[in-house]
Amino acid sequence: MAKPGTSSRLVTEGAGRSAATKQVLVEAAIETLKAEGFAGASARAIAGRAGCNQALVFYHFGSVVGLLLAALDAVSASRLEHYSASVEDVRSPAELVEVAAAIFREDLDAGHVTVLVEMIAGASSTPGLGAEVAARISPWKQFAKQVIDSVLGDSALGTVIPSGELAHGVVALYLGLDLLTHLGEDRAPALALFDHAKQLAALVEVLGIGRLPATTAPAPKEAS
Repeated sequence: MAKPGTSSRLVTEGAGRSAATKQVLVEAAIETLKAEGFAGASARAIAGRAGCNQALVFYHFGSVVGLLLAALDAVSASRLEHYSASVEDVRSPAELVEVAAAIFREDLDAGHVTVLVEMIAGASSTPGLGAEVAARISPWKQFAKQVIDSVLGDSALGTVIPSGELAHGVVALYLGLDLLTHLGEDRAPALALFDHAKQLAALVEVLGIGRLPATTAPAPKEAS
């Protein structure tokens, strides 16, 4: 007879192993997309990188596409969390451009955006994938809009350029810059663009048409 609690413990251990296997597969899918692209991200390639049977891909995710979408979700969640922390104290356009340039370098070095770019590429040949990927880009646009609103707000520049449309353009530009940089293996033009954007942001601040960091009012003098 099994000891009391044995069944629940086995269930817990089984769930733990299942979660660990799924995590390993997701990580392997991420690395496969970076190294082999969407076309090379087969169940065999991913399972081989994960060191497990390819049948587990279908057992845990239903399909290769299901696993690749889980990989995209994992990368997106991780990067959005990092982006949010990075811009938390940004209060001016120049600061925002500086942080964006640093994040862009990180993404290039680690290939984070490559995962999304490869999934976009795969959408052209995989029915239904385009809508799934588009839905996963929406949080990036929402994040960009929130940051733009927080920096420009009700400033003169903020009232001229709709933040939603600007956010759409920023995300599209970011993805395009990443793709072109990887194709040409030369990041200098993209980084130069960030340098020019920083100069423009500084001009915006000088002209007073962008929101600047709030200043602390001087304490009133005591009456003598």
